[in-house]
Amino acid sequence: MLHCWRLARPVAIGASVRSALTSLPVIVVVALGCRLGFAWNYQRQFPHQALRIIPFLFESGNIAHSIAAGEGFASPFRVNTGPTAWTTPVYPLLLGGVIRIFGPYTFRSYLAAVFLNILFSTLACLPIFYVGRRIGGIRVAARATWLWAVFPNAILLTYESLWETSLSALLGAMILWATLAVAESARLRVWGAYGLLSGAALMTNAALLSLLPLLLGWAAWRRRQRAERWLVPAATAAGVVVLCCVPWTLRNYTVFHSFVPLRSILGLQLWIGNNPEARVIWLGGQHPIHDADERSRYVAMGEIAYMHEKENDAIRYMATHPRHEAELIGGRFVSFWAGGSPSPARDFWNSRSVWFRYVLVFNLLIAGGTLLGLLRLARARSPYLFPIAVFPLVFGWAYYLTLALPRYRHPIDPALMLLAAVASWPGTPVPPLHGIDAADSVV
Repeated sequence: MLHCWRLARPVAIGASVRSALTSLPVIVVVALGCRLGFAWNYQRQFPHQALRIIPFLFESGNIAHSIAAGEGFASPFRVNTGPTAWTTPVYPLLLGGVIRIFGPYTFRSYLAAVFLNILFSTLACLPIFYVGRRIGGIRVAARATWLWAVFPNAILLTYESLWETSLSALLGAMILWATLAVAESARLRVWGAYGLLSGAALMTNAALLSLLPLLLGWAAWRRRQRAERWLVPAATAAGVVVLCCVPWTLRNYTVFHSFVPLRSILGLQLWIGNNPEARVIWLGGQHPIHDADERSRYVAMGEIAYMHEKENDAIRYMATHPRHEAELIGGRFVSFWAGGSPSPARDFWNSRSVWFRYVLVFNLLIAGGTLLGLLRLARARSPYLFPIAVFPLVFGWAYYLTLALPRYRHPIDPALMLLAAVASWPGTPVPPLHGIDAADSVV
């Protein structure tokens, strides 16, 4: 009997460890602890005088300060330049509320904004876990969520700058989760809620527009494939998305007398990335926030005319300099997937920073895992291949053609963690038969 007890004890301990490793609350606590710990260490390394000012000196922070001061959605360049449609409104409004409560350019405002980013990033564990469970079972779900918990990009972006990045990642993960769920529902209120979520995502990050029609189309196609009602539910969701955008679009038309459905910045982004002085790695040049001449021209022409001019200049340059364009697009493609490095091998060997090397290798492994995960889902003929594949295959093109800053990829990073988890688990995932319950038994 004693012998049986000795044999049973390691088995029980092993079961407890496996249970902890696949426990969503445990992973969430670790993710939260990692983000809080790194943020705490970061604020100890830099003067609070700098942290209360510098992170707010970019476009989102400047617009937020204008909102908090009662001057409206305006002035993205630290000087009074009037109304703007530089970005969609959700995050500047949220940050403006933080500033109004905790004060302009205060360390407390910085801490509050960082805590919100940490909260958004941590909450992304939930949709990642449940999508992973539906796609490949509990082990794939846990592995994907663990990858997100310790993903260096997700940790660093919560406190190094104040943009909508962490919120966009949460919304991107939620949209993927909701897409898989709504395809199984006939209730119009569910599709309406899906439209509301998608509309909120667009009002937070306009780049998600490249994914939403494809995801909605897949959900409708899944229902049509099963001979279930699809046209009215899909139209309901699309209608709610449009209604979410209408107030902002009307505001922009009233202010600028021009049709700006989401944001005005595309022309400038395209020109900064495609002109005689453009390089793969953008160091801030030729931008009105840094360049006084460009800022003066922006003020003199007005935002919409300035953006149209830059768009025309960029398109003309792209059409007449194909060799330079191929170099820029290729370099930005590599940089997008390597976490900001256009020459990952050279940068790895030249850098003396262990942390830099860790971040670079992590990003490269995720990129490789993304490709392998797609191949495994395709081989298994998973019904969920298309909605998860559009994230890595479609979203990046806007940045290959313009700028490829590390934070721009973050809205699709949760999907990349899922694909890397699929790739890293032995064996090929089997398509689940009946949603979550069946998925839990897979792998």
